[in-house]
Amino acid sequence: MRKIGLIGGLSWQSSVDYYRIINEESNKKLGNKSTVESIMYSTDLERKFNLVTSGQIDQLAKEFIEIGQSLEKAGADVIIMCTNTMHTVFDEIQKRINIPMIHIVDATAEAIKQQKINKVALLGTTYTMTQPFYIEKLKNKYGIDTIVPKTEQMDEIMRIIEEELTFDIIKDNSRNFVVDVIKELKAKGAQGVILGCTEIPMLIKQTDSPIPVFDTTALHAMAAVNFAMNE
Repeated sequence: MRKIGLIGGLSWQSSVDYYRIINEESNKKLGNKSTVESIMYSTDLERKFNLVTSGQIDQLAKEFIEIGQSLEKAGADVIIMCTNTMHTVFDEIQKRINIPMIHIVDATAEAIKQQKINKVALLGTTYTMTQPFYIEKLKNKYGIDTIVPKTEQMDEIMRIIEEELTFDIIKDNSRNFVVDVIKELKAKGAQGVILGCTEIPMLIKQTDSPIPVFDTTALHAMAAVNFAMNE
């Protein structure tokens, strides 16, 4: 069985969900008290996100490469980044380590294709919703078209992530706002919605949405479990 390395703290709340899912799901497969082994490096969200917003992507990559290398030295056989936004430097990290990484878009796109969906809404940080690293990978590798909310809606989703979900604050009015955005995007042709920030699944569940929900946290964590168990 392979050992999973997790880059967490992005935020720590969603990292808890990754850890819980990995242990719960591997225990279902292994039985008794067994789970896959994992190593988590919990980093500083404030610093990493400031590097993103200030455009210091080279420095961001450098710091994540060092973390990836440290997990490799600690014995990890595969690495996942417990975040969507920071996948902007995924390729740079993968080039500098000798063990595989699992991209969150790959894990999510596989689930989308299984449902024969080819147009999705994407909700996440403003960076994730507007930068090409996410949308282009969906289109170029999987043929999945993506639509995103209007600018003012993006701003409010970002506020909810930064001011509420990152601090484990769940508000009904914020949930209602995001659900209304999903309904609007459905009217524009979205057949499903990607919860493309690992905090959003704390707020939105399948029962809240009129279209299929793709929980990137759960899908990514399960991809790591399957890899660790050679499935």
